[in-house]
Amino acid sequence: MTDMTRSLHLSNVRLADGQRVSVSVADGRIVALGPQAAAQPGVPVEDGGGALLLPGFVEGHTHVDKSNWGRPWYRNEVGPRLIDRIDNEREWRKTSGHDAAAQSLALSRAFVQAGTTRLRTHVDVDTDAGLRYLEGVLGTRQTMRDVLDMQIVAFPQSGMLVRPGTTELLGRALAEGADVLGALDPALIDGDPVASLNETFDLAQRYRKPIDIHLHEPGEVGAFTLKLLLDRVEAMGMQGQVVVSHAFCLGALPERARDVLLERIAHLRVAILTSAPASVPVPPLMTCRDKGITIFGGNDGIRDTWSPYGVPDMLERAMLIGLRYDLRRDDDLAIAFDCVSDAAARGCGFADYGLRAGARADLVLVDAETVAHAVVSRPKRKLVVANGRIVARDGELIDVL
Repeated sequence: MTDMTRSLHLSNVRLADGQRVSVSVADGRIVALGPQAAAQPGVPVEDGGGALLLPGFVEGHTHVDKSNWGRPWYRNEVGPRLIDRIDNEREWRKTSGHDAAAQSLALSRAFVQAGTTRLRTHVDVDTDAGLRYLEGVLGTRQTMRDVLDMQIVAFPQSGMLVRPGTTELLGRALAEGADVLGALDPALIDGDPVASLNETFDLAQRYRKPIDIHLHEPGEVGAFTLKLLLDRVEAMGMQGQVVVSHAFCLGALPERARDVLLERIAHLRVAILTSAPASVPVPPLMTCRDKGITIFGGNDGIRDTWSPYGVPDMLERAMLIGLRYDLRRDDDLAIAFDCVSDAAARGCGFADYGLRAGARADLVLVDAETVAHAVVSRPKRKLVVANGRIVARDGELIDVL
C-alpha cells in the first residue's frame, strides 16, 4: 500500500536546462520525472509555479554537536593557535552547560528548513566528555531520521595519541552507531604521524568503517602526512573509503609536487572536502575535478567557539565556494552548486541521490532563473521535500518533526 504521507505529484517546475517537467513521488521515491510524468490517483498535487527544481542539498562537513545556533552570542576571545581553540572549546563545553542534544537538533532543523536533506557531521569524542556528545547527536539522528539522512563521524578533536584512552572511546563510538572514523593532524597534534595513522587505519579496519581526517597541517608537513596516509590507503585496500577534509597543504605546495599528490589521490579514489575558507590556502578545485578527484563542500563549524561565522544554508556555502575560487561564469557557478549536491553525495557515499527515477525524493524549489542565479541570490526556499514529505514551505519549517 502506498504511504500517502510520502507521496505527491509536483507539477510545473523547471530543470537546470530549462525543461519544464513534473515529478511523481510514491513512498518517498521519485517514480517518474519528465514532461509526461503523470499524477497517481489520490496523490496530492503541488503546482510548482514554474520554479527551479533542485535536488536536496548535501552538507559534507559540519559539527552539529558544538554549535551555538539560536543561543546568546558567544564572545570569542580565543588565541590564534589551533591548540588554543581546541583547549578553549573543551573547557567551555565542560563549564557552560552547552547541550549537544538540544543544539544538534536545533541546527539540524535549520538545515532541513533551508533544503539540506543529507548531512555528515563530526562529533567530538574525548577523555573529558567520553561519548556524551555522541549520545546527544544519536538522539537527534533518530528524531530526524524520516527527513534527514545523517552520517556521524567519531572525531578526536583533542587528538588521539596525546590523550590516552581516546582510541578505546573511538572504538566504542563506532560500535554504538558512528558511521565514520575521524582523525586530526597526525603530525602537529598527535606528534607522531606514523603511529597516529597506524592507529587510525587499524581501528577503521577493525570496525570496517571509512575514514574522514581533518588535515590542517600546512605545506611540506601536510604533504608528508598526506603521503603516509595515501600509502596506508593503498596497502590496506581502502580505495574509495577515505576523505581528507580541508587539505590546506594542497593549496600551498609548488605545482609539480602538488600534482604528484593529486595523481595518487585520484588513483586511490580519495575524496577532498573544502569549506573554502578565505584566510588559508585551499585545494585547487578545478585541477582536482580535471584529474577526476571528487572534491565537495561543507560549512565546517557554525556559530561555535571556533568561529562566529556560518549559516545552515548550502546555497550560501556554494556562493562562498564560488567567491573563494573566483567562479564567475554560469557554468562555473553550477560547479559550486555541484560541490553541495552531487559531488558531496558521492564524497560522503550517500546512496540514491539526485533528480532521477528511483532516487530518494529530496527536492527543493526556488524562484530563480538558473542554478547560478540560485547560488548568487540564495532565495527563500519555496518548497522543500525530504524523503517524499513536504517539510518546509515559503522558508518556514512545517511542524512535522
